[in-house]
Amino acid sequence: MVNDASTQNSTLAGHLLDQYAGRIARSKRPYLLGLSGLQGSGKSTLAREMKAQAEARGWPTEVLSLDDFYYSRSERDVLAHQIHPLLRTRGVPGTHEIELLMSVLAALPQASEKLPVPYPRFDKGRDTRVPPSRWPKVARPPKLVILEGWALGIRPQLQAALEEPVNDLERTEDPDGIWRHWVNKQLRAYQPLWRKLDALIVLQAPNWDVIRQWRSQQEEALLAKHAPLAMDAEAMVRFLAHYERLSRHALATLPALADSCVEYDTQRHVTGLSHF
Repeated sequence: MVNDASTQNSTLAGHLLDQYAGRIARSKRPYLLGLSGLQGSGKSTLAREMKAQAEARGWPTEVLSLDDFYYSRSERDVLAHQIHPLLRTRGVPGTHEIELLMSVLAALPQASEKLPVPYPRFDKGRDTRVPPSRWPKVARPPKLVILEGWALGIRPQLQAALEEPVNDLERTEDPDGIWRHWVNKQLRAYQPLWRKLDALIVLQAPNWDVIRQWRSQQEEALLAKHAPLAMDAEAMVRFLAHYERLSRHALATLPALADSCVEYDTQRHVTGLSHF
């Protein structure tokens, strides 16, 4: 176990790239590596380290975040009005523009200086997308694409599992289950994307309570920077309640679906690394 976070990330990134190096090298198209981890698990930091090391190995690499494909605030307002008020909050399946992500992935093999491929950026501090004029552009075909996201790889729950609310938010604001049934149905539309993954790496936290703690630490950092829409503790509790159902489902089911599983303790120290 490595205690220093940066050293741990560097070592872990190297191990993971070693594991998939042969497959990445042989692939005739961009190798799509999924990196799934719940809120605060460090997936974005690990993805950046993997990109740096992959490019040092001579593999042009792009990192895409599922979070950047959230619908804008105005689009989620429409969902909230037409389907359920809880859809105003970003995060759950159905609040990402999956078709846009699929089109970006399809275009990347042909990326060039003359025809660069733009992809969105989401500003969490303002809870909406940045203007398209500020979107990054890919101007070369990548050898490796790392797609990271909190819900990556999750399969829909069984209908019976949706009947009982998991927290006060569901109990008081979704008493008839309309929101959670709709979200679960939307998750089916994500499955074609999951099937495009050449491999899935899961960052496995100990439990949901630890995830709440990690995500709250992130928000405290935003508050310290005076981010426009940073949440106080009470707002954070409500925000995280939107994710609890599928986060618990992910903790219980994703390791069995993973090609590699990284296990963490409560301090984000790696305690195990398994390949399947």
